[in-house]
Amino acid sequence: MEQETWLGIDLGTQSVRALLVTADGTVLGSGSAPLRARRDGIRHEQDPGEWWTAVCTASRAALRERPARVGGLAVCGTSGTVLLTDGAARPVGPALMYDDGRAWAEGERLRGAGLAVQNTWGLPKALWLRRVHGPGRITHQPDVITARLTGGPVPTDSSHALKTGYDVAGDTWPDLPGAPELPDVVHPGTRLGEVCVSAAEDTGIPAGTPVVAGMTDGCAAQIASGALREGSWNSVLGTTLVLKGASPTPVHDPTGVVYNHRAPDGSWLPGGASSVGAGVLTAAFAGADPAAMDAQAARHEPAGAIAYPLVSPGERFPFLAPGATALLLGEPAGEADLWAALLQGVAFTERLCLDYLHHLGAPLDGPLTFTGGAARSPYWNQLRADVLGREARVPEQTEPALGMAALAAHGVTGETLPDIADRMVRVRTVVTPRPDRTTRFTEPYARLVDELTARGWLPPPVAAHAHARLGLDTADS
Repeated sequence: MEQETWLGIDLGTQSVRALLVTADGTVLGSGSAPLRARRDGIRHEQDPGEWWTAVCTASRAALRERPARVGGLAVCGTSGTVLLTDGAARPVGPALMYDDGRAWAEGERLRGAGLAVQNTWGLPKALWLRRVHGPGRITHQPDVITARLTGGPVPTDSSHALKTGYDVAGDTWPDLPGAPELPDVVHPGTRLGEVCVSAAEDTGIPAGTPVVAGMTDGCAAQIASGALREGSWNSVLGTTLVLKGASPTPVHDPTGVVYNHRAPDGSWLPGGASSVGAGVLTAAFAGADPAAMDAQAARHEPAGAIAYPLVSPGERFPFLAPGATALLLGEPAGEADLWAALLQGVAFTERLCLDYLHHLGAPLDGPLTFTGGAARSPYWNQLRADVLGREARVPEQTEPALGMAALAAHGVTGETLPDIADRMVRVRTVVTPRPDRTTRFTEPYARLVDELTARGWLPPPVAAHAHARLGLDTADS
């Protein structure tokens, strides 16, 4: 009998990636295509038309050999990326990307009304789009692609709708005067339709292939890490940093810094997205060889400077500070020292995120997994484990597209998602922290916490909690 495979498509910030895998996680094909963006200060846009072109290229590459039947597919996108479409689901303008900050006035108004939202979330941007561009239906990034695949408008999934104000516990949209037209919502894993003939011709995906509602890229990476059982966490380090965990109940945060996605089985996936990440390396060291820089950075532990390496202005997690900017304390002793400071700064932020989650009472005693593009760096993985003072797993395949392949299998077969992920996810290596290095980074981490507090960004109770946990494994209760 022909072997069944599953296709995952990830609409990333810089590229579209497609992955074709079997039920046991064997990768049979992969493809990618670059995406362009327009950045200008707090403005960050993409042309939605390029998403479809890139999906066609990536899918054809992944399915070039196609030695097996495609059982289904799912698509993930960047959380908080929204645009306006017409009645036929066609984009009527550019997409506002996940970190576009122009809706600050709408964010202030919503918070004043008692809603815990951030300026870069989909809801403020939806109101901004209505005010600036007029009528249209608010659409999330993957819905543009699933509509093209199925040949017509489709509901959005509750995961992408979360930051646009959807109540995932009550399964309802908020009642907001002046809100734009909002889409129907279904749970992740719901079948949306099948690949139509014209889309099959463009993408190489067989006509009739089931299309399943996806989740955000952070949730997709979490599925790809296997972190779906209580107390387990996935740290996704790509352009920015995202932490996602599993909990039987929501983790309540009145500031809205930590939010809770709903898993297909009804459990909860708490987490948050920071604005620090590997994107600072691309900006500061264009054209550099990361492996060579890592080797030099190993001689600077700790670095001569302490960084809070924001990729773009404003911070969303582990604290909410729209006015925050990147900072560098001290003077780096050359490029290698600066590279080291940036790597360490991301790791310090990662630790502060876990300390904040502990402050909120989130379960942290399960395994920690590293995914995202930065997980390809053995040095950075070891550094992060050292700073966190805890063991970390690195899967063989770190792409969010794997998570969408697993979700597609769940949506079509009905098998539980954790069980599917347990089979598909293969751990490549386990990184063990070195206690002497953990101790070495305690003082610069504490200094960074104090500086963030002094600038009014980090609330003093959170800083005090972080200080109380100095020297502890971040999984300790």
